[in-house]
Amino acid sequence: MRFGMGHDAWTSGEDGMGRGAGRGHHRSHGGGGGGPRGRRVFDGGELKLVLLKLIGDTPRHGYDLIRELEALTGGGYVPSPGVIYPTLTLLDEMGLIEEQVSEGAKKRFAVTEAGRAQIAEQESVIDGLFARIAEMSAHRERTDSAPVRRAMGNLKAVLMHRLGRADLSIEDQHAVAALIDEAAQKIERLA
Repeated sequence: MRFGMGHDAWTSGEDGMGRGAGRGHHRSHGGGGGGPRGRRVFDGGELKLVLLKLIGDTPRHGYDLIRELEALTGGGYVPSPGVIYPTLTLLDEMGLIEEQVSEGAKKRFAVTEAGRAQIAEQESVIDGLFARIAEMSAHRERTDSAPVRRAMGNLKAVLMHRLGRADLSIEDQHAVAALIDEAAQKIERLA
């Protein structure tokens, strides 16, 4: 177990998780999950700190943590069990969390005194991570409009149907392109 690890040990990847662990293993619904597709939401030890803080707030099961992160990010980040459970195992091995007696097969974890000390030591980093999570949620809320998604789906379906027809002339193709360009220009002018 390592206690009193500084910020660099948590975020530099020198965390015992092994090369590549926790990288890119998330579902990003509708893009916008923290950046371009394939980009990690959390680097190095950041996920450990987020999970440690969430468990420090309320003892939780792994699945509860997945759902909480999805809720906190407005659906922008849904970590896979393949990322969450190894991280929980690592936190347990580090002595920062411990399994509690719980009903059923799910393991529920609570933070230890060493974990509370780590949360206190990393408070400013954790605050920054949760500010980033809140910004991700706010960005997703601003950019993820259900009516717009519905309209885009409708446009795609119509285009696929019309453009798939063999009798669509070059003039009709140009007319469709002009309509889409006009709509894009009008949307761009909205304030």
